[in-house]
Amino acid sequence: MPQARLIALDWGTSSLRAYLLGEGAAVVEARQHPWGILHLPEGGFAAALHGVAGDWLAAQPGLPVIASGMVGSAQGWREAAYAPCPADGRSLADQLLAFEPGPGLRMHVVPGVRLAGERPDVMRGEETQIIGLLSREPALAARCALVMPGTHCKWVQVRDAAITTFNTYMTGELFALLAQHSILGRPAREAGTAVACEAAFERGVAAVRAHAAGATPLLFSARTLVLGGQLAAADSLEYLSGLLVGEEIRCALQSGPHADELPRLLVGDAALCRRYQRALALFGLPSQLAADGAAPAGLWQIAMSAGLLRAA
Repeated sequence: MPQARLIALDWGTSSLRAYLLGEGAAVVEARQHPWGILHLPEGGFAAALHGVAGDWLAAQPGLPVIASGMVGSAQGWREAAYAPCPADGRSLADQLLAFEPGPGLRMHVVPGVRLAGERPDVMRGEETQIIGLLSREPALAARCALVMPGTHCKWVQVRDAAITTFNTYMTGELFALLAQHSILGRPAREAGTAVACEAAFERGVAAVRAHAAGATPLLFSARTLVLGGQLAAADSLEYLSGLLVGEEIRCALQSGPHADELPRLLVGDAALCRRYQRALALFGLPSQLAADGAAPAGLWQIAMSAGLLRAA
């Protein structure tokens, strides 16, 4: 087994992903547990860390540990102050939060990024993925636009290897709320089956694109189309998803210069990125999926910039 140099943790709200990294950010071993900050095992954060990486630490005492994501939020293990925009790998490394969670163990937490102004915005975790992506594809560093689908989707602009501005869209959370707690989700819940219907999803996206007023007047059609027999109940959530993703894209294109930014890369979960790729295509916008592994690559790059690897 290659010599390990770093333990890298992508620690979010719902999951904990741990990577044992060798030279050049090569993944020696990867693990995942449902131990996000809201679903910790008995014993809390310390128990989660030792559960996912205790044997790695025992095998190589003193191995550097770095983490990014919601673990550094106010609800996390320790709160790491946000770095201001523009933010690059150097500024994130300079603002690492270090603390000692146990004897002989030192933890480093990557700060999130804050966008100031009349409509402030924040991110935690995505900044590390961006740094990792740029380290692996340096041609993107000069200028690129990224779409990062998730519960809170980020549309990000990069200039000269720095995150310069971004917008957050709560599309995933809105979908979950409507699907689980509104009358719009009732047809699919009563049907009792979850069907991945691309046609229904694309129908929702196309409806928003054709409707100048956006998705708000269209939301109730997720129910009325079912009542009228024009949409299968089992497909109604796919249609609703299309409405919401379509509305996100419509708003993003109206509120910023995103339409002119190339290349447009989708970064994140592959299945969700493919969904956004289909939606963007319906708006006439080409896009590409970034390769997996941006988070561990970003953690490695930030650790290198901070000088953590010299002691390994």
